[in-house]
Amino acid sequence: MIQADTEVIWQGLSQALRAFIKRRVSNEGDVEDILQDVFYKIHRNINGLKDENRLRGWIYQISRNAIIDYYRRQNILVEISELLPDELLPEPSVGQEIAACLRPLVNHLPDKYKQAIMLTEFNGLTQKEMGERLGLSLSGAKSRVQRGRQELKAMLLACCDFEFDQMGNILDYQPRQNDCGTACDETCARHL
Repeated sequence: MIQADTEVIWQGLSQALRAFIKRRVSNEGDVEDILQDVFYKIHRNINGLKDENRLRGWIYQISRNAIIDYYRRQNILVEISELLPDELLPEPSVGQEIAACLRPLVNHLPDKYKQAIMLTEFNGLTQKEMGERLGLSLSGAKSRVQRGRQELKAMLLACCDFEFDQMGNILDYQPRQNDCGTACDETCARHL
């Protein structure tokens, strides 16, 4: 267990976290609300963190989860970090373009995966709730969502070449010249 002062964390990371959130949320008031929520969660749970070397990653994971919760409350899908590298995108425009490709790609998934992704990512159900609705065990529901995400990732990688930085963040992408056979071709081509 580590002992950390939330005030020191605030002074050291609040500006970076505000910028991190602002790249993903356009409304300034919502950015401030999410930032305050993040620091409340840090303050409440910091004593449960056992490894000080994981502090920064832990804080950014709290921030990502708070952003996801914000969009889920509004029933909007923009969170793609589980489809692509865990670090979120450095520029909102790249993320918005890739997010625009997701919905057409979901429509090309096999029905069981399409249904799982639609219920969890677009309709905001938990995997447990999705499993109950579809008559699946929790592990079966998790597996179905994970496989759907893997297929979406494979489709994205088949349609586009991605440029990553050393940390795995997406810097840029280019649609491939080949026809990957999905509606993503048209969607991505409009964003070039």
